[in-house]
Amino acid sequence: MSVSFGGKFLPTKLEMIRIKRSLQVARGVYRILEDKRDVLVRRLNDLIDMAEAENMRLVEPLSQAYSALFGAYASMGAVKVEALARTTPETANIKVSDTTVLGIRIPKVEVGEWRHGLTYGPLDTTSHFDEAVARFREILNPICRIAEIENAVFRLAEELKKTQRLLNALEHLIIPRYQEAVRFIASTLEEREREDFVKLKHVKRILEAKKAA
Repeated sequence: MSVSFGGKFLPTKLEMIRIKRSLQVARGVYRILEDKRDVLVRRLNDLIDMAEAENMRLVEPLSQAYSALFGAYASMGAVKVEALARTTPETANIKVSDTTVLGIRIPKVEVGEWRHGLTYGPLDTTSHFDEAVARFREILNPICRIAEIENAVFRLAEELKKTQRLLNALEHLIIPRYQEAVRFIASTLEEREREDFVKLKHVKRILEAKKAA
């Protein structure tokens, strides 16, 4: 009967052997999970640094892209800009695949070649609009890269939480219960041995008394 689930256990030598083996396994699992946690923390810190660096690099290009877009709204009007946006087909060739980080599946986003050129004539737009299109095309790849990194951060953080919960359960619940069981069984067996020894001495005295009679 498993001690880890709060059940009773038999104070026998066989049960002692079984529980000691289970305790050894639990400690081994704890060490493995500790190593996993440490690796996850290091990898998370690296990814967070990468995300911060990518975001910092994107600040200026993103500001320039939005500045050009606001110029397009001012020079062409919101109705025309949004009409062009609605009628323009999807031109970005974005590929999503899976990669593995520490055994965890992470989506990988790649921007391939653009499928189409411009779908409107040069007389339909202003230079601000054309600049906005060019600048947003330039920053699409780093935006996808940031999304990929931040998604990896989220998934590794979730895995870290799960790992820490398992460590807490082992440290504060499972391992202490096995240790308590070992101490209890050892104490019970010692007490039983003392009782058996006392009984044996008592029987021996009776037998010796009978021989002497």
